[in-house]
Amino acid sequence: MQSKKTLILGATPNPTRYAYLAAERLTAKNHEIVPVGIKKGEVFGQEIEYQTENKDLTIHTDIDTLTLYVGVRNQPEWYNYILETKPKRIIFNPGTENPELMKKAQEAGIEVEAACTLVLLGSNQY
Repeated sequence: MQSKKTLILGATPNPTRYAYLAAERLTAKNHEIVPVGIKKGEVFGQEIEYQTENKDLTIHTDIDTLTLYVGVRNQPEWYNYILETKPKRIIFNPGTENPELMKKAQEAGIEVEAACTLVLLGSNQY
């Protein structure tokens, strides 16, 4: 299976969160992860990237998949970042489905998928 560099938007060091489980399973299946969140922390040896007053987020341009763990009401502030990253696909995990962002992504040539990253990994469909 080919490794897919995956940006986890909404990454967290909290082991009770689905974003953390996704980081764990992606790492276990040898997918390189780029955790991006709102707070400092680390997941599976990777520093969580987050924006500060003095530092903008790095725009990664080599992302295969962006897996989304940010609720719909908090997504608009991430639109530009997501679209500038230009992943090949965005996985809208349960609770993150957003027709507006899905349309913007598709118009930018990004594949969108309403699915669960954990299920896709568990069933070898990732």
